[in-house]
Amino acid sequence: MIRAIIFDLDGTLAQTEKLKALSYARAAVELSPASLTEAEVIEAFKDVVGLSRQEVAEKLIARFGLEEYARQRMAEFNVNSPWQAFVQVRLQTYSAMLADPTILLRHRCPYNMALLRWARRNDYCTGLATMSHCEQAGRVLEILEIKDKFDFIATRDDVEHGKPDPEIYLLVAKQLNTPPAQCFVIEDSASGVKAAIAAGMWCIVVTTEYTREAVYDSKLLNPRWIVDEPANLVDVAKQMIAERGEIGDL
Repeated sequence: MIRAIIFDLDGTLAQTEKLKALSYARAAVELSPASLTEAEVIEAFKDVVGLSRQEVAEKLIARFGLEEYARQRMAEFNVNSPWQAFVQVRLQTYSAMLADPTILLRHRCPYNMALLRWARRNDYCTGLATMSHCEQAGRVLEILEIKDKFDFIATRDDVEHGKPDPEIYLLVAKQLNTPPAQCFVIEDSASGVKAAIAAGMWCIVVTTEYTREAVYDSKLLNPRWIVDEPANLVDVAKQMIAERGEIGDL
């Protein structure tokens, strides 16, 4: 029986991955004196969706040869490594985006949000497991007005290892007092799916333009649990829960 539903945030409840991709792209273009385009970086971001901030920054720095340019900005931000400087440049753009509620509200994921509301109405425990840091996640949840819809929220600041390590999902399950086998996860990325499976949880992935190819290439899930059209999410969730026990009125 499913007792708890755990949601990812970025790319799942809100299309913040689009905003993150753009913020990394603008930071990379700002750092690089070469003819690097935002489109190139956004395309590369698809390979790192769902990873930790450090991993994303390090991989993009390596891919586009930005280490020396980022190193030159370290003193400006009082940091000790090039990836941290890159992140600080990127956060200037991302923070400005989050400061405008209308931008985030335009990027809500209505069908995933509808599933969250259904879960609450039908007395499932609900959790959030996000690789965003606490400050940014809190801002997103406040704008979307869903912070009080979760029984427990875990961010990147709460765990030592980010997805695809299962640590964050195991933490949420523990705090919800629910065995992992009685949880199912709503994700958008291959990295998140790996984390959920490694935690011993059921998983549905709602793909996006940034994650679809990697999700299918990973072959982690039976295709019936891969949702390419978000309008189908409720029906797919209904099927998963029905196969594992009681279900409320979807």
